[in-house]
Amino acid sequence: QVQLVESGGGSVQAGGSLRLSCAASGYTYSAACMGWFRQAPGKEREAVATISTGGTSTYYTDSLKGRFTISRDNARNTLYLQMNSLKPEDTAMYYCAASSGPWCPGNWVGYSYWGRGTEVTVSS
Repeated sequence: QVQLVESGGGSVQAGGSLRLSCAASGYTYSAACMGWFRQAPGKEREAVATISTGGTSTYYTDSLKGRFTISRDNARNTLYLQMNSLKPEDTAMYYCAASSGPWCPGNWVGYSYWGRGTEVTVSS
């Protein structure tokens, strides 16, 4: 059974940092493209960043480039998201997701497995 468990969310002031983690189990973690997504209240789910199986190829939503860094540790079956210079508009539920294979879908609907999310609140 595939499980993705996010952690590391919390409340921070603008300008602060958080590091999210996602522990994966129940499948061959190293064989799947992984991604972070977020959904703010009243808004649609959006991609934050994705990372290829080996970690050599990453994608970021343009507005987040330079502030967020996605990484993965295939030995620990763990995905990370380092978030720096946080802004109030980064407030959202953050989800990690796994593709069913090495490809990275261009839209969140293409990801097969999802965690329950970790909440991030950024105050001004």
